[in-house]
Amino acid sequence: MSVQITIIGLGQVGSSIGLALANQKNIKRVGHDKDYEIARLSQKAGAVDEIKVNLPSSVSNANIVVLSMPLSEIYDTLGYIAQDVQEGTVILDTAPAKGEVASWVGKLIPQGRYYVGLSPAAGANYLHGTDLGVDSARADLFKDGLFLVNAPSGTPSEALDLASNLVSLLGARVMFTDSVEADGLLASAHVLPQLAAAALLDATVNQPGWTEARKVAARPYASVTSGVAYHDEAGSLRVAALANRENTVRMLDAYMASLQKLRDQVHNGNEAEVSSYLENAVKARDRWIQERARADWQGAQQSDMDSVTLGARMNQLFMGNLFGRNKNKK
Repeated sequence: MSVQITIIGLGQVGSSIGLALANQKNIKRVGHDKDYEIARLSQKAGAVDEIKVNLPSSVSNANIVVLSMPLSEIYDTLGYIAQDVQEGTVILDTAPAKGEVASWVGKLIPQGRYYVGLSPAAGANYLHGTDLGVDSARADLFKDGLFLVNAPSGTPSEALDLASNLVSLLGARVMFTDSVEADGLLASAHVLPQLAAAALLDATVNQPGWTEARKVAARPYASVTSGVAYHDEAGSLRVAALANRENTVRMLDAYMASLQKLRDQVHNGNEAEVSSYLENAVKARDRWIQERARADWQGAQQSDMDSVTLGARMNQLFMGNLFGRNKNKK
């Protein structure tokens, strides 16, 4: 018996998940993307074994469904697949608003199916990459990275075990959280940088002097503003910011306070304070880069089982009638 994983959304993240699972002979990888050309390229790259054009049929035999797509598209997608997701299926997502997605699953998906949220972070080797899409997918994209894993109260432990095993197959570590903690962390590390990029663009583009400034805008400008295009598209960033409003506002307030502090120091011509502010920032970034490279996170969990054993474990979970699926069937 093979375990079917259906990946909906075959961009960089979705295709990288598929590539990382390529050597798992007992896992069948089915892919779907609303853009057929993207799906075709993903299959050609070896990220999926089979592609399905019809969205409901792509999940009808799935044991695991991974939603790796723009946050703004998840609600409608859940509605489309709700009646075709079989009992016992575990639904995972990679979106940056865990509480919101959990509420959508609870509203749209019939009982007996289980949601576990994943928040992936690429490994240190890919921190500086700016490419997106199928062409940038890599089997080791998540190697030595960290996934936040959370699930609503009452979710069977088997579903969390399954998600944890999958993360280990991707070469990453697990940090279990609840959705409240996950959303707080994501507001700080994912949503705020993208909103900061949007604010920088708003403060410069179409402002007096931009006609000339755009000609000399170079790597610093490109690096900072790349955040606004990182995850998927503006609609998803809007949903992430508003769905996680309290944390987003808290982080924006902290960011504006820091900018105000720097602004005042520059305005007052306080050389010592400006130097200290900038030097501390450089040291903080260097320290973070080194920590990400070491990936020695206290509290993060990683199974001691090798990938072959993990794949077999996933297979055994389903062969063992996971969550009582088909219990009453002869």
